[in-house]
Amino acid sequence: MSFNLANRSFEERAQIEAQKARLFEYWQGNLGKAKGEAGRLISEKSRRKGKWAEWVRAELDSMTPAEFASMVRSEVNKMMAASNAGR
Repeated sequence: MSFNLANRSFEERAQIEAQKARLFEYWQGNLGKAKGEAGRLISEKSRRKGKWAEWVRAELDSMTPAEFASMVRSEVNKMMAASNAGR
């Protein structure tokens, strides 16, 4: 299976580009909300202690749509990496 768009038909390329545009628009419109949710999840770390990671997984699994949960997961990872780098 080739991922080179030049090997795809015009219709397939148009569908792929339209999907990319939809996802980018979704990302732009929801990034602030995703960062807020990630902050909320991280703020629970000291309170939940050893159960925090399990709780975060459950919270992420309950989020819809999947694209939003993925954005929040990514933001949590970025924030955790930034806080660990500062130590």
